[in-house]
Amino acid sequence: MSSLALRSAAFESAVIPAVLGDEIRMPEAGVPELPLEHEMAARIVITARAPSRMKLKPPGSYHDSALPEWLLVDGSSLIFRAFYGVPQTNVAPDGTLINAVRGFLDNLARQVTERKPRRVAVTTDEDWRPDWRVKLIPSYKAHRTAEPVPHALEPQMPVIMEALAAVGVDAVGLQDYEAEDIIASLVSKVKPPVEILSGDRDLFTLIRDRDVVVLYPEKGGLALVDDDEVARRYSIPGRAYADFAILRGDPSDGLPGVAGVGPKKAADLIRRYGSLRAMIDAGVFRSADAEYLEKASRVVPPVADLKIAVPAGRRDHYPDDPRKVEEMGARYGVGGSLKRLSEALGKMPR
Repeated sequence: MSSLALRSAAFESAVIPAVLGDEIRMPEAGVPELPLEHEMAARIVITARAPSRMKLKPPGSYHDSALPEWLLVDGSSLIFRAFYGVPQTNVAPDGTLINAVRGFLDNLARQVTERKPRRVAVTTDEDWRPDWRVKLIPSYKAHRTAEPVPHALEPQMPVIMEALAAVGVDAVGLQDYEAEDIIASLVSKVKPPVEILSGDRDLFTLIRDRDVVVLYPEKGGLALVDDDEVARRYSIPGRAYADFAILRGDPSDGLPGVAGVGPKKAADLIRRYGSLRAMIDAGVFRSADAEYLEKASRVVPPVADLKIAVPAGRRDHYPDDPRKVEEMGARYGVGGSLKRLSEALGKMPR
């Protein structure tokens, strides 16, 4: 594990949590504007123990199968924001900083409890800026390379991975690929319905009616984004979102877009031609723009055909390794967090 190839960022959190015992409780105040890549985790931290303010349809209200079969979690943003959102006064008995460990475990327990999936997996960024994407679009996430990775977070990453393994949560990643690629490849293999917990809008392209939806951060909490919601927001079908982002550009990913094409024109083009490929074939763009579009179409859509195995997504009992959980709880002072996550997972529907 390469420390989840942390998405680097330099931002100050205005979220000041309080600690009640060893359980993280977050304020109900609004969340300030944050860089897009960090917005996801901000919302999760804010709702860690607050009353249910998330304007989400309850599980079962949007699909005939009642409950989500899978909850696929973008682990990187959740962990990163836990580090910034939970005070650094949270330390283990020996003084080791464990704010991200505790915040992440409590947040994950919260989401499992709220969404009631039958199976859950945490996906990782093994490379947040893969060389193969940069070679095609040199500006891809270039603005993030100068942002520092907090040194105090890196030692906590293996602890989080160790805790997930002990409790019995599958963590899935692959060298040279981002969490969005892992999620896309799993979505193509697993049984629906699937809920994707992520602040990465590129994943909107995976939305399929209500079989695959995205739990996306909003100022008021998490929003359930399905095809109808994508159409309401952008006037396009969810599966066309990648083409939409390529055309209009996306500063958060360093995508320049096509000059003169904003959100409205991008949506108009998609409705008229159906896809980016059809636009290129029809000669809609000049050669320089067409070249960018060809390259971007290989960079932006999440890779959905990786050769990764589908994890079990659940265990027969939780925690998977009780002795290890007890040891980690005592060593790091996160026994309550490990217990809450184990209990949440143990109550998942079958």
